[in-house]
Amino acid sequence: MRFVCRNFGLSDLQRHGLAPHEAPLAVLLLDIEAELSIWEEGRVVWSEEAFPVAELAYHLALWLLSPAAGQEGFELDSMQADAGLIRIVGSDEGWRIGSTYAPDFWTSPVAWDVLVAEIKQFDRSVREGVAAMGVEPSFIPEAEDRD
Repeated sequence: MRFVCRNFGLSDLQRHGLAPHEAPLAVLLLDIEAELSIWEEGRVVWSEEAFPVAELAYHLALWLLSPAAGQEGFELDSMQADAGLIRIVGSDEGWRIGSTYAPDFWTSPVAWDVLVAEIKQFDRSVREGVAAMGVEPSFIPEAEDRD
């Protein structure tokens, strides 16, 4: 399982009349979008265009830093969409990713260390995409798991 981001863009920053360096955190989190897809065994199993990838990276990093990481699941409570846009749940078989927008979709279960490695890779990918747009990515906490 892996996250893939491409086609980064700033959706509404200019409409707000803001330059990236003066935009508040909430605006950056919502305005930095990309096509997000989840791949499994070399094929796309879920995809969403204009996804708030900075917001997802931000909240996943906070989740990994929290005491709940590895104990409780994750649910993206987006500022622009209903809760559950992305969900991560644990079971006896491992951790799976799904979405309330596609209730029949779940990835195959993976071990915790595999999930954490993929979240860290996603974090790096978002940071690189943000930086390539000329925006300093330091507003996104670094995804590190609690050992």
